[in-house]
Amino acid sequence: MNMSYRAIAHAPASQLPATNRTFAEAAESYVTHGGCDRFIPAVSTYFGQQLLRQIFPFDIKQMAIELYPSHSAATRNRQAITPARAVFSHAYERGWGPMLRIRNFKEEPPARKKAASQAWLHAFVRQADQDGLPHLAALVMFMSQTAARVSEAIALQWSEVDILNRTALLLKTKTSVNSRRMMTDQMIARLYQMQDGTKPDDRVFRYTSRHSVNERIKAVCERAGIPYKSSHTCGRHAFANNTLALGIDVKSAMDAGGWKSPSIFLGTYVNPRNAGRLVAERLNVYQYDADL
Repeated sequence: MNMSYRAIAHAPASQLPATNRTFAEAAESYVTHGGCDRFIPAVSTYFGQQLLRQIFPFDIKQMAIELYPSHSAATRNRQAITPARAVFSHAYERGWGPMLRIRNFKEEPPARKKAASQAWLHAFVRQADQDGLPHLAALVMFMSQTAARVSEAIALQWSEVDILNRTALLLKTKTSVNSRRMMTDQMIARLYQMQDGTKPDDRVFRYTSRHSVNERIKAVCERAGIPYKSSHTCGRHAFANNTLALGIDVKSAMDAGGWKSPSIFLGTYVNPRNAGRLVAERLNVYQYDADL
């Protein structure tokens, strides 16, 4: 039988995996090519000159535990697992090492925050007015009625407020885009009184730090005899829950408050009060022993 053999052509050296690349090299390349370097240094220092092919998922989890021994699973995932995964993904794209499947630590679901109710907001605004803090009362009202974050609210300038059309333009929000919010008549009435004698580049609510805002909110809560709610809880959280309680649909509430993700809006912010009782009362309209 006549048999012939053909030599197998080997791939060029440039196409072969560079199995001697270290984690430090991959991390440096990742940052050089636009990767976020916020948490990379600690991870890179830990693995140092260790070869990529010598690092396994178990080693990465041990790294997270050793770097953050007393921290939560969420912190370990954010500051250790995620940057390590990004470096390995970058190295794989360059042909420097394997693509590892790295699992996150199991995170405990965050405690649901109890948003400020309309009754709480009413008591707070009245107390703040009695204390001679009209700008704080207006700030909390603004956040709870527009879903503005405290950082966005305190940065608001008079040049970004349109009294006539009842709008406020939030610049450079968390999503890096401008966002226009509609305001209520009572909000406009307060702003109209506050605007006298101001300049276009003055801050509307005068505060410059979210920490000072929360300190003032806490003091007012103590005098009013109501539980303390942070600026986020009495602002963005309150907007989400109170608008839905008014019967506004989810899509409209999200658009008005600047949410893009339904999972974040419903999973993080919405925490309805007495949901079971509310549904039961609505179902009372159906009486099955009555004629249709």
